[in-house]
Amino acid sequence: MRSSIWRQALAMWLAGFAGVVVVAVGVVPALLAGKPLPLPVWAVSLISAVQSGGLLALAVWSGLSLAPRVGLRAPLFEAIGASAPLAAALRPQWLAGLLGGLAAGAALKMLSALAPAQLAAAAPALDLPLAARLLYGGITEELLLRWGLMSALLWLFWRLLQRASGRPSTAGVAAAIVAAALLFGLGHLPAAAALTGGLTAPVVGYVIGANAVFGVLAGWLFWRFGLEAAMLAHATAHLLLYFSA
Repeated sequence: MRSSIWRQALAMWLAGFAGVVVVAVGVVPALLAGKPLPLPVWAVSLISAVQSGGLLALAVWSGLSLAPRVGLRAPLFEAIGASAPLAAALRPQWLAGLLGGLAAGAALKMLSALAPAQLAAAAPALDLPLAARLLYGGITEELLLRWGLMSALLWLFWRLLQRASGRPSTAGVAAAIVAAALLFGLGHLPAAAALTGGLTAPVVGYVIGANAVFGVLAGWLFWRFGLEAAMLAHATAHLLLYFSA
């Protein structure tokens, strides 16, 4: 049993770290180009990768420790850990993830028409490579925000409000989903600030709101179908937005 948990943990970390590497190599240098830095760009990228890798390890550990206690699962990664057939683990998730991603991508495309002018004008400067969108957005962010953070929040609500008895209430699940979604939106504010040169109320409201819309959907998919459904939805939404730009 312990060896299967370690295999699952390693599979999750490696899957998430692929996105970290893509961002460190292909995104960070572009964002820092032409800016005065105390260290060479390669050193900043390396430090960024090490920090992100450590945070990812913490998220993987959090999910492995807490998600099973509150009924949250990652069926595909569990199958990897148990050396079980992968297709059977993914079968209940792929359609929900695909449809969720198409719906989220369409919603975000419509919401983009409401973006504040300064954010819309600066957006082309952050034209992320498709690999970064799929690997970091689709896998790494879901491991951080859903597997690590949402699992911890739901466990905390269950522990405090239900005294760790029974299954988490629907209200507790909803609270964890919304809280993780809002934190997901807040996590995008530094990039928005860097793009626009400063945060205004419309920019803050749009960035948090638009990202939280997807975060709620991803959290629901994680709860109802498994982590991989949220990952697939995230990647599908990025694909739709990338090719419809």
